Order: sequence, then structure tokens, then C-alpha cells
Amino acid sequence: MTGSTRSSGGLDERRRRLLFRCWHRGTREMDLILGRFADAEIAGLTDNELAQFERLIEVPDPDLYAAVTGDKPLPPEFASALFAPIKSFRSVDQAR
Repeated sequence: MTGSTRSSGGLDERRRRLLFRCWHRGTREMDLILGRFADAEIAGLTDNELAQFERLIEVPDPDLYAAVTGDKPLPPEFASALFAPIKSFRSVDQAR
């Protein structure tokens, strides 16, 4: 079981692949952060946002986790407008 609460049914190939990659990062913490965000938002992302997301998940887990938790800035070459909603989504999710 991946932990995903969303079926990939009805998603195009690009979104299915991205959803899978978000839930199979290598570290459970990043699976939960990116996977939950993807579950909630993947269907509504624009092509530009999908490209930003695909680029963002290329960041190694330790660096991305440090950026999401605020311990370290995101490397500038990976910074995009989509990072703030992911970071915010994580904060809201943790408050529940």
C-alpha cells in the first residue's frame, strides 16, 4: 500500500506517473508530504504547474525536506511558484 487516498483512474499518463513518483520517493516523510499534496491537487494542476512539480521532485529528498520544513532554502534552480502551495499544504496538513 502506498498511502495514497486517490485513485489514478481518470488521470492522464503524465499525472499518473507523477502521482506514483510522489508516493515512491525513497523516504517516507517525502512520500507523505508530496503524495498527499498530489492526491489533493494533481487533477487540477495546469501543464505549467505539472512541469514545475516534475522539476521539483528531482530535488534530493534531504534537500527538499529541509526546504519544506524551513531548515534550508530550496536550491534556486528548483524554485517555482508551486513550492509555496506545497509548503503551505504541508503546514495545514500537520495542524490537523
